[in-house]
Amino acid sequence: MLNLISNALAVDVAIDLGTANILVYLAGKGIVFCEPSVVAVQDDFRGNLKVLAVGEEAKSMIGRTPDTIHAIRPMRDGVIANFDVNTEMIRYFIRKVQSIHSLVKFRPNVVVGVPSGITQVEKRAVKDSTMAAGARLVHLVEEPVAAAIGAGLPISEASGNMIVDIGGGTTEVAVLSLAGVVYSDSARLGGDIMDETLIQYIKKRYNLLIGERTAEYVKTTIGTAYPGEEQSTLEIKGRDLLTGIPKTLCLGGEEVREALADVCDQIVQVVKNTLEATPPELAADIVDKGIVLAGGGSLLKGMDTLLRERTGLPIFYAEDPRTCVVLGVGALLENRQLLNRLSLSSLNSSGR
Repeated sequence: MLNLISNALAVDVAIDLGTANILVYLAGKGIVFCEPSVVAVQDDFRGNLKVLAVGEEAKSMIGRTPDTIHAIRPMRDGVIANFDVNTEMIRYFIRKVQSIHSLVKFRPNVVVGVPSGITQVEKRAVKDSTMAAGARLVHLVEEPVAAAIGAGLPISEASGNMIVDIGGGTTEVAVLSLAGVVYSDSARLGGDIMDETLIQYIKKRYNLLIGERTAEYVKTTIGTAYPGEEQSTLEIKGRDLLTGIPKTLCLGGEEVREALADVCDQIVQVVKNTLEATPPELAADIVDKGIVLAGGGSLLKGMDTLLRERTGLPIFYAEDPRTCVVLGVGALLENRQLLNRLSLSSLNSSGR
């Protein structure tokens, strides 16, 4: 009886557990949280971790903490890099949802978007972490499928639909038809690799060391995937590796494009590999419909133009690329039949 009551009153939550950001969707409410996937923890005298901040507040601490405090990103390349910290992050948002939107604190049913290329061990880690954070039932759904649903593609029809989801840690490409994945490819390429590439480029060329936040700022401000007429510049600050003294550098948009060219080329190759493996009838549909871009990484200026030139196909952006995955897993909360069909597997609080 208690289980029936708990099931009836528990909130349904959908989570896009991204490398860069975590987005939380509440059934009947929509997206309720969108914050960086960062947790600030402090070591106590017993060696235990105490959570000090989560999300935006924790991100502001990256590169600015003393030895006893660590700003940790528990997700790397789309998978869990730190199980305990990831559990604390999910627990924080589940409790926050419950405190604001639920009078009775029953364990929620949770749907989580995961990369299509993760292993069974990595899937189990996501399930276990979510269960440990307080979920009673966990469903895992492939991110490209969720992104296609969130972008409004008619994936249930007998017609080919192609989605390219470029996130912080992974690039997911999939061709879908009849509510199933016909072919998909996944590469650990995304916004994080772009940031790291910029850090290494500036370090090698100018002997200047910059941090993650500065690299991300450069990417989003003057970064581009395709050469344009406008030549923008940006002043950045870092530490001179030769003198050890802080230094200011004026960086040009064209050299940022050159630094990111290799990563962009690899993303294009993943798209081409998927097109080459697509059955002819579905390929004909994609020629007519084009390819839809989703994910925050796809918003790099000129990414659509680059893909359009390299593939010869129409390229379109989803209405809100950053939220496609969480809107997709959120939509599945309202469609249990489709959720059961698309779920990689489920796990309840008894481990069954």
